[in-house]
Parts: sequence; C-alpha cells; structure tokens
Amino acid sequence: MQGVGFRQFVFTTAVKLNLCGWVRNTYDGDVEVVAEGSPDVLDEFLTALRKGPRMAFVTNVYYDYLPASGEFSDFRVRSTG
Repeated sequence: MQGVGFRQFVFTTAVKLNLCGWVRNTYDGDVEVVAEGSPDVLDEFLTALRKGPRMAFVTNVYYDYLPASGEFSDFRVRSTG
C-alpha cells in the first residue's frame, strides 16, 4: 500500500537518474514501476524506492531484472492499471 505522493517520488527519482520507463498506481493500492537503465543506476533507484519520500513507510519492494526492451525514450506517469 502506498500513500499520496509516492508515485510522484518515483517519477522524480527516475528522471533525476535518467531512467526510462513508467510508474502507475494499481487498483489494489500498490505502485508498479518499469525502469530501464544501467545496473548501477537501477540499484541506486531500488535503494531510493526502499527508503521512499520523507515521512514514508515502505513495507516491501518486489523487483525482477529483465532484459531491456528499448521501447522507452523517457520516464512517464501512467494511468492506474
């Protein structure tokens, strides 16, 4: 479960790290992220997501490393899905 502002935190962090992909809220209250970048930068991104924004309480971050698709040219916020 995520609180108000987590999706924006993910977006801002991804843009700062020059990642490509997207973030969206899910109907069950989670946040889903697809991000492409170098392994070192993705590790930095995961560290930031585990911490979350100020005043956040992050309980879990589940992730998989998959081959990059190359389909993304920037990072975007998507509609809830």
